[in-house]
Amino acid sequence: MGKSVKIMPCLDMQNGRVVKGVHFVDIKDAGDPVECARAYCESGADELGMLDITATVEGRMTMIEVVKRVAKVTTVPFTVGGGISDVKSAGLVLEAGANKVSVSSAAFRRPEVISEMIKRFGPEKITVAIDVDKNPQMPSGYEVYIDGGRTATGADAVEWAKRVDGYGVPVILPTSKAGDGVRTGYDLPVIRLIKGAVSAEVVASGGAGELNHFYEAAEAGATILLAASVFHFGIIGIKELKEYLHSRGISVKLNNIGIGK
Repeated sequence: MGKSVKIMPCLDMQNGRVVKGVHFVDIKDAGDPVECARAYCESGADELGMLDITATVEGRMTMIEVVKRVAKVTTVPFTVGGGISDVKSAGLVLEAGANKVSVSSAAFRRPEVISEMIKRFGPEKITVAIDVDKNPQMPSGYEVYIDGGRTATGADAVEWAKRVDGYGVPVILPTSKAGDGVRTGYDLPVIRLIKGAVSAEVVASGGAGELNHFYEAAEAGATILLAASVFHFGIIGIKELKEYLHSRGISVKLNNIGIGK
């Protein structure tokens, strides 16, 4: 087998419910987070993400009670993001049962928070998420956005990813604003650009709509394949996806879906 990848469903949260939008807006309800988390773990997810999509904009922390409830049923590494702005808020989320925290806007506004979190919790607990959108004025063609994709920063996405990588963060999670929720495929150029510039693992996020999109992201260099709406709405099953990737020469963990070892 060639490249090895992990499959990571992501629970986008609003008001205690799983939701899914398009381009970070047009939000639809997608279920109860505990039920979703349990179902994904049982169906063979390798990791699980949860993002409180309005926490930063509303100036509050992520929902600790929901994290606790989801953590109780989650049997795989569990990453939580949204509204995590400092060591204290990160600590509360980790104490609530998350295995890792994902920080985005706060890291951009005050980059030293990355090193503070790494020093306090260890690098394996920290993921930095970067929301990006196309901007031909930028050297890489991509600009960093913060506040849930609402605020343009004027910063080049690849340059920021390189800076993040310099702190020793093991996982960088770029999400394409243009691709979010539209199911037309991941933004492969941004995956390739960031993967080519950093030593961290790169997560593919934003735009998965069919089996082939996951294969393309793996070929572009992503080692964690994150998706939301295709899983939430039953368009693609995790077992089906893993079998497909395996058949195309991508190494996936099959024993947690009842195939092979």
